[in-house]
Amino acid sequence: MSRVAKAPVTLPSGTSVTLNDRQVEVKGKNGNMSLRLHDLVELKQEDSQVVLSPVSDTKEAWMHTGTVRALLNNIVVGVTEGFEKKLELIGVGYKAQVAGSKVTLNLGYSHPIEYTLPEGVSAETPTQTEIVLKSSDKQKLGQAAANIRGFRPPEPYKGKGVRYSDEYVARKEAKKK
Repeated sequence: MSRVAKAPVTLPSGTSVTLNDRQVEVKGKNGNMSLRLHDLVELKQEDSQVVLSPVSDTKEAWMHTGTVRALLNNIVVGVTEGFEKKLELIGVGYKAQVAGSKVTLNLGYSHPIEYTLPEGVSAETPTQTEIVLKSSDKQKLGQAAANIRGFRPPEPYKGKGVRYSDEYVARKEAKKK
């Protein structure tokens, strides 16, 4: 049985949830997002909480209920607080610039890389070697950060590349003669 599914989703003040034909709409100060409910999941709203329960007592129904509960909680947090990911560029000459919805990266290649951010994701560069991505959609934010990191993932010998600010890169020792 899923422990995640049993926990209710608390709604902060200023957040509203509406259910229209298996489609859950969440509105908050950062916008509104929607989620399609699985057929094996029921939703009940009680005061400032949303309680999810499985339709039947099967393992599959509990699994889907836990997943939908986690996704709904991410949406509620996204429309109230938002999410943020920080990336660091480590290497000589590595730098980033943001212009509108485009991030221009110089990562040691013969050409700069231009990455267009998905809709709903914004970026800023406090320094030339830091990128801060913000969004209310956790999935889009994580995918955008992974795409940027994928242009030059950190290598294990010198640690050069694009990494998350909280990422640990295991370093290797070079070959010895």
